[in-house]
Order: sequence, then structure tokens, then C-alpha cells
Amino acid sequence: MTASIIPTELIAPAFNPASFANRSEIHALFTRLRRDYPLAIAEVPGFDPHWIVTRWSDLREITRQDEIFHGGDRSKTLISQAGEQLVMQYTGGQHNIFRSLVQLDPPEHRAYRDVLAATFMPNNIKGLTDSVRATAEKYVDRMAEHGGSCDFATDIAFRYPLKVVLDLIGVPAQDHEKMLQLTQWLFTWADPDLKRPGADPSNPIEITETWNIVYNSFKEYYDPIIENRRAHPRDDIASLIANGKVFGNPMEERAMISYLIIASTAGHDTTSATTATGMWLLAEQPELLARLKADPQLIPGFIEESIRWATPVQHFIRSATVDYELRGRQIKEGDLIYLSYLSANRDEEKFEDPFTFRPDRTPNQHVGFGYGGHICLGQHLARLEMRLFWETLLPRLESVEMAGEGQMAQSEFVSGPKSVPIRFKMH
Repeated sequence: MTASIIPTELIAPAFNPASFANRSEIHALFTRLRRDYPLAIAEVPGFDPHWIVTRWSDLREITRQDEIFHGGDRSKTLISQAGEQLVMQYTGGQHNIFRSLVQLDPPEHRAYRDVLAATFMPNNIKGLTDSVRATAEKYVDRMAEHGGSCDFATDIAFRYPLKVVLDLIGVPAQDHEKMLQLTQWLFTWADPDLKRPGADPSNPIEITETWNIVYNSFKEYYDPIIENRRAHPRDDIASLIANGKVFGNPMEERAMISYLIIASTAGHDTTSATTATGMWLLAEQPELLARLKADPQLIPGFIEESIRWATPVQHFIRSATVDYELRGRQIKEGDLIYLSYLSANRDEEKFEDPFTFRPDRTPNQHVGFGYGGHICLGQHLARLEMRLFWETLLPRLESVEMAGEGQMAQSEFVSGPKSVPIRFKMH
């Protein structure tokens, strides 16, 4: 079957970070694509052509075959032609500023993943329960101290997972705000409220310039920590990465710095986005709060549905290493493939009534943590953080409502609520 081309005027908003702040419109776009162009090519000026994958089954088929569909041969996230050319200038010919687990392909990916794999296994994560619960209690108390109103996103959700993860890495508390700022510059480089000062989202190379600044800022910060942990290892993630071996040798420098970067950014940002989304839902649906308070056994299901609903990581890019047939279409070697996790998690073929939030949805086979070999390494920690937070807060939360209009971040890659103003009663 010959490839179909998505009309440029239809698909263009998916290439614009600002579009993702309007959830109803972006979901309407992907609903239309699932119906009329479930697997088709986008040709947007300034970008190389991309296959757009919108269906859950197609996304899973691709992401379980890392040998065929690579994440590091080209940019792992959407980038303009001019931006990708600048990346190659900055890196000496590589297609990614960062070489984290996200961008690595087999066999490198497994070797690097194994450096921390045991640390994030469920049994080891379970051992963190008491310390994470103590942090959850601290932030629930902090919410109560706001006296009945706060911006839940900025005051609580941004900071609770941030503290959990950065404490595990070994970042001193006085540097946590710096890590949050760099995270926002990285993931929300185009948002008017969260972007780095001076950034110009209308510039097609802005994303590359911002990423390079972020990479170098993290490198400057972590270089002395790496040196310190090699000389004086501690019981923290920074020590495991600094002393980690890959194929019997120390990590390549860009990959090591990128490992610390992904831990310091994705390690908290997606959990923050999901937690903020959960509160937004509770503030708009008082019956949902009543259900959870009456039946705390629903909390795990509430968390899974929050992950599906939020889908903070909205897309990744893969490239085909061989010719491959999918849904009757011929993907050619070298073709770029845009995987929409946001669309897959609303796929009518997979999820009954996908635009209704159901805390008792069973099974809930969302792809909010990815799938296959690249499934999120920190998924068990994220679930623990959210479970302990809601288990701590819900018995004390009597009521909550929105105190203004919630706002989503403008980002085509990782997006979540940037403002969730609420009024609440706690005891």
C-alpha cells in the first residue's frame, strides 16, 4: 500500500509546542488522526518527513523492537532540520546533545541500563518506603500550612518528587531549585513562563541552543561531584554512575553526564506532572475525591489512570534500520517515526471510553512509562512516591476546588500542568 500524506494544515499543530497547552484541541487533532490517518506521513516545512504513529498497537509493535527501530541514530525528539544540523556541530557529528538511556540503542542501552537496574527494582524501591513517606508527610504538612489555598503545581507537585529524587542522587538541598530550573529549561524550552531567559521559541535552532546550554550547565555542576564520588564513594546514585562500568570500562563522558541529567530531570518531572494532574482532576470532580476517601484501595488505580490521563512524555522519535511493513504501509530504512504516546493512551481501539477518567479501569495497559526495552527505569519509584503522597494526603483532605484556571506547559515533548490553583480544606 502506498503511503498517505497527512494534510500539512492538519498535522502542523503537533509540531508546535504551544499546541500542547490546549488539551482539548490537541486531543481532537490526534482523535482525527487515529480515525483518518492512523499511520501516515507528515511533511511539515522545516522538518524532515515523519511517519506519525497514533495507535496503541502500532506504538507497542515498534517499541518492542529496539534492534529494528533505533532511538539514537537521529534525534530522539522532534527537532527542525536546522536544529539537528546545529546538534551535529555541537557534538562533532552526533545527532543528540544527550546520550542518556533514552538515546542509546542495543547493545549499549542494556549495558548502561544495568548500571542502575538493580537499584530501581521493586524490592530495592520498597526499602525506600519510610524515607519517601517522611518526605510525603513533609509536603502534605506544607500544603496545610498554605492555609486553604495554593498553586498545587508550583508549591507542592514540582517540589515533592524533586526532593525525593535529588536526595537519592546526592544533590544537596540548596541546589534543588537550580535542578528544577534546568529541568524546566530542558523540557519546556518554549513555554513563556518556564523557558530560560532570552530564549526565542520562534527561532528554529532555539531548542538546540537551549539543550546545549542545559547540557553544559549540568556538566559544570556534576564534574566535581563525579570526581568526588570516585575518590570518596557514598551510598547514592551519583556514586553508582561515577563508578559505573560499561563493557568493563568507565562510561563515555557525554553518556555519563547524560545519565545524571536524565536522573535529575525526568526522574522527578514526569511524576510532578502526573501528581499535579491528579489534583486537578480531584478539584474538578468532587465525586472522585469522595470515592477515593471512601475506598483507599482505589488509590493504585487512581495513580495508573492519572498516568494514562497525563501522559507527560508525549512523543519520541525512532528511525527504521531496515524496511518494515506496518498496518499495510511500507516503512523504509532510514525513515523517521513519530510515536505519539499521548494518542496511544487515548486509543479507542484499546481503551473503552478513553476520555472518561476511571480510577477502577482494569486492565489499564497505558504506555505512560513507555514499553519494551526502554520502559522507564524509575517507574516503580514513581508509583511509590505517588502512592505514599495520596495515602498521606487523602485522609486529611476534606474538600478541594479550583481557585482559578489551570494551565498546561507549552511543550511538544514533556508537558504537564504548570499551574493548578486550588482552594481546599484539610485537618
